Amino acid sequence: MQNGYSHIVIGAGAIGSAAAYWLSRRPGTRVLVVEQFGLVNTLNSSGDVSRIIRHAYHSSDYTKLTPAMFEAWAEVEERSGMTLYVKTGGLDLATSAEASIAELDAYRGALAAEGIPYEDLTAAEIRARYPQWRIDDDVAGMYQEAGGLVDIRATVAAHTSLALAAGVEFVPDTRVTGVGVRPDSVTVRTDGGEFHAQNLVVAAASWLPELMPDLGLDYPLTLSQEQVTYFTSPNLGDFAPEKFPIWIFHGDETFYGFPVYGEPGVKLARDMRGRFITSSERVFEGDDDEAAILRSFLERHLPGAVGPVWANKTCVYDMAPDRDFVLDTLPGSPHVAVFNGAGHAGKFASLIGKILAELTVDGAASLPIGPFSLTRPALTDPGFVPAFRLT
Repeated sequence: MQNGYSHIVIGAGAIGSAAAYWLSRRPGTRVLVVEQFGLVNTLNSSGDVSRIIRHAYHSSDYTKLTPAMFEAWAEVEERSGMTLYVKTGGLDLATSAEASIAELDAYRGALAAEGIPYEDLTAAEIRARYPQWRIDDDVAGMYQEAGGLVDIRATVAAHTSLALAAGVEFVPDTRVTGVGVRPDSVTVRTDGGEFHAQNLVVAAASWLPELMPDLGLDYPLTLSQEQVTYFTSPNLGDFAPEKFPIWIFHGDETFYGFPVYGEPGVKLARDMRGRFITSSERVFEGDDDEAAILRSFLERHLPGAVGPVWANKTCVYDMAPDRDFVLDTLPGSPHVAVFNGAGHAGKFASLIGKILAELTVDGAASLPIGPFSLTRPALTDPGFVPAFRLT
């Protein structure tokens, strides 16, 4: 039995390691992080190398946070000496279909509401700027210069290293089996013993359902096994970060992709392919059927990237019914903070860690996080109809 911690963090992935770092910056904290796998592992949702980072979003609820998000990454880069953010520019494309244009208009609206500049592009302008694209004349685009990628695995390493240097204790290869919440303290039960603290941060991602009963949470949390595929080709140099941006194609389905980074291939995926699973059904290798769907997209729109599959990788989306973040403290237990990222939180990881520290140290966040409350209708209304596409 161990005592004396101000905070216990469950999970040492992108969010948990960030929370540990930002808590370590607070005077008087003594932090313990419990992780079921090894540190900086490849078995969680931050195991791959790249995640899209951008101001452009479907809702100003997120765009309001992006300036602080970039500032948080800049601080961690400065303190760690590591490059975490690679600026490539960001391109959103839409067909002339009504739903597709509506999605792009929502992105424009969120940027305009926050005074963040962007550039509209015609199909001809997109082809002239990025001749890698093969698109029809009815395709429209929007370019935002701050778009790029964040090296998600490096962020976990940076946050973990800085936290360790500041005295945070990490207990890897230790599975949490239960949580006890009292009015002013918590107990975390693990397969290696019990730990006690005044505050708790739960960053368990798609493993949260195993802990929800102990936390008094009963909102629906849907898990979807997603896949990214890397394709190699003779033309990889045409897709280098200085020549090709991160991109999102808003059509009947949403595809998104990256320039060559971290692996010798062009990376792309479908957002929300909808392979619903339970936590125990997850797999860590992708499949050829999904890769074939992604290859078909490349053959139509980015033929220079077509080639053999270099790697198929998976992650799991942990989604509330509205697919918005869950970022809040437990009702009646302000010393317990919980986060779910819904498959689009990687870009915000450092900022979210900072907010989780604020919630459990200061009792409130410095930024507007009301839309991500545990008491919103999507989590409390049993008649709420799930909607998992980001629109």
